[in-house]
Amino acid sequence: MRKPVVGVIGNAHRVENRFQVQMVGERNLRAVAEVSGGLPVMFAGSPDITDIGALLDTVDGVILTGARANVHPTRFNVDPCEKHEPYDIHRDEVALALSVACVARGIPLFGICRGLQEMNVAFGGSLHPEIREIPGRMNHRMPRLENGEIHPDPTVVFADRHDVDLTPGGAFAKILGCEKIRVNSLHGQGILEPGKRVLIEGVAEDGTIEAIRIAEAPTFALGVQWHAEYDPQHNPINRKLFEAFGEALVARQKAVA
Repeated sequence: MRKPVVGVIGNAHRVENRFQVQMVGERNLRAVAEVSGGLPVMFAGSPDITDIGALLDTVDGVILTGARANVHPTRFNVDPCEKHEPYDIHRDEVALALSVACVARGIPLFGICRGLQEMNVAFGGSLHPEIREIPGRMNHRMPRLENGEIHPDPTVVFADRHDVDLTPGGAFAKILGCEKIRVNSLHGQGILEPGKRVLIEGVAEDGTIEAIRIAEAPTFALGVQWHAEYDPQHNPINRKLFEAFGEALVARQKAVA
């Protein structure tokens, strides 16, 4: 049997302030290849380039990665604000439609950070642009130096920062074999109201939604607010998630063989 093919969504970037490119973080690609056992293939987060139907005829699973850009507020009936930029409206268009299509067609879907947020919005949910501004919430953004620059040490940036309580008997608790985990935190935006089919399976100690499952999905359709692609070779929580995603890929292959 061939390796499962996993589509990994790209993000719009401008290189040297001149060249428009689509980029994917290498950690996502390595997690798919080294832990899930799949062949990662980047696809463009642009509806002018990516035909969703053709994509889903080709891949065995999809990863919606994290990204710097926020989901555009008009996707959940809120006015945009400059301080919450940048946005990536083209990725929004692809990712939201893709989330619904993957579930409908029984194709494994794994949303990470922005990917979780996209899954929620795709099923009718809303987001808050700055979780830390909600009373009682902690700052979920990545650590920075006193001068405001991002901390240069990735082990500090991606270090576990808070606990997440998992739903007893839920998909995450079954995959991870426990009901409390500790995760990293590198996001500003987060779920405000869950979508109609979005089941909350993990909540941080401050009430922030950290893990979701799409109800009645025929296969793996999970989202996490933390960056699960970070070091899954050594982080047992992230490794188990990518292994479970890999098992779903193989099952999908067998089902359509």
